[in-house]
Amino acid sequence: MTEIELGIGSRVRHPQFGKGVVVQLRSDAYEISFIETGMRQIMRNFEGLEIIEAIETPLEIVTYEKMEKSLIRVLRRFSDLQETVPMGVKWTNGKLIMVPGDNSLKEKEIPIDTFFHKIVMIRDRVRVLEQKLNSSKLSDEEKVEMQQYITRIYGSLTTFNVLFKNKEDYFIGEKGA
Repeated sequence: MTEIELGIGSRVRHPQFGKGVVVQLRSDAYEISFIETGMRQIMRNFEGLEIIEAIETPLEIVTYEKMEKSLIRVLRRFSDLQETVPMGVKWTNGKLIMVPGDNSLKEKEIPIDTFFHKIVMIRDRVRVLEQKLNSSKLSDEEKVEMQQYITRIYGSLTTFNVLFKNKEDYFIGEKGA
């Protein structure tokens, strides 16, 4: 079953759910409408799925996954909504201790999740700034110049990438641009 890529409209037979038609493609599963049991998600690597008729997927088809990613990009670009960004598990319940060089001064201790939240807020605000810059009436030359400053800000914040759980949430500076 893993060899053949089923497209929308492909007809299949499942050992438990009977005959059905692929109605949606996901990265790891097919959404299939079965005659007897309705909609079900079947993993793409499920070995018991018999193919009655395979329909080829056109390259330009928009899958649920592509649509979801596009929607997320649009929402990030045009809203001030803050997404929930997970912190790396190893930092859970940790603390940040700042020790001054002057021994007569007291150290400062804060929960690392509070610090992480502040870093994520900075990242989100820089993103909003970037979006407003890109939609501004500045000349292209001015936009490029301002964008270089924003890229440098991201680069300065790459030190904090160690706190993020997912790489796609990392700061990326000039080298990654």
